[in-house]
Amino acid sequence: MDNYDVKKERPGLYSAGRRKFEVIDVPRMRFLMADGHGNPNTSPEYAEVVTALYTTSYAVRAVAKQELGRTHTVGPLEGLWSSKDLEVFRTREKDAWDWTLMIVQPDWITPGIVDAALERVHRTKDLSAVKLVRFEEFTEGPSVQVLHVGPYDEEGPTIARMHDEFVPAQGLTLRGRHHEIYLSDARRAHPSRLRTILRQPVAPVREQG
Repeated sequence: MDNYDVKKERPGLYSAGRRKFEVIDVPRMRFLMADGHGNPNTSPEYAEVVTALYTTSYAVRAVAKQELGRTHTVGPLEGLWSSKDLEVFRTREKDAWDWTLMIVQPDWITPGIVDAALERVHRTKDLSAVKLVRFEEFTEGPSVQVLHVGPYDEEGPTIARMHDEFVPAQGLTLRGRHHEIYLSDARRAHPSRLRTILRQPVAPVREQG
């Protein structure tokens, strides 16, 4: 039985160069998602949502294996981040952040499989944040991305160069929400070794006129 691993099947989306910004086109994909607000380091809701997303994702994998005979590796945690003032991402004013956490699902995962997985989680686990989990398609489109290696709080200068230097130089403008893909397990990796893809949707300047 072949095992599907999104990081291997879609390397252009789940790997990136460390020092060179690149423009990519992100297709429509399916995710388990949940929304929240506030500092991810201090918000109990953030930790609860992470647990609920992973628990549901593993339940989806189990249901898909049972019903379809297909297996896959659970994808990495991802986050969409936004605020009325983008400056808070550079200054790391985390209490002002709105976030949507998500985990990608293979194309063959259906709403029925997710419903069965959620029912299983509700029946076997006591996780209040599971009620926040939804299954949704998300199309990001043209985006700029780069790999950040190191602590999350040191992302600011790279984000600033992306927003203020690279994007304008390409005749592009920012749109949508700042996106991060966490390739490392923050519970195990030393902060200096954390690998995070930083992604920002963009559009040609002329489309914004």
